[in-house]
Amino acid sequence: MTKTVEAIYENGKLLLSQPLSLPEKSHVRVTIESGDTERDAWLKISEESLSKTWDNADDDVFNELLLK
Repeated sequence: MTKTVEAIYENGKLLLSQPLSLPEKSHVRVTIESGDTERDAWLKISEESLSKTWDNADDDVFNELLLK
């Protein structure tokens, strides 16, 4: 089962924004996503660049040829 829950890191502990219905001593895996603004900026630039490359009218011509 995968569930995403918001949390705040405070005094060395993760404080969940909502309770979880898990049995005591359950093993869980935690993924940390930090607000890395430089990374986010690069991802946005990359996405814009890829959109320009992949979403263009010229590709429609090739798609039509593939259907023939």
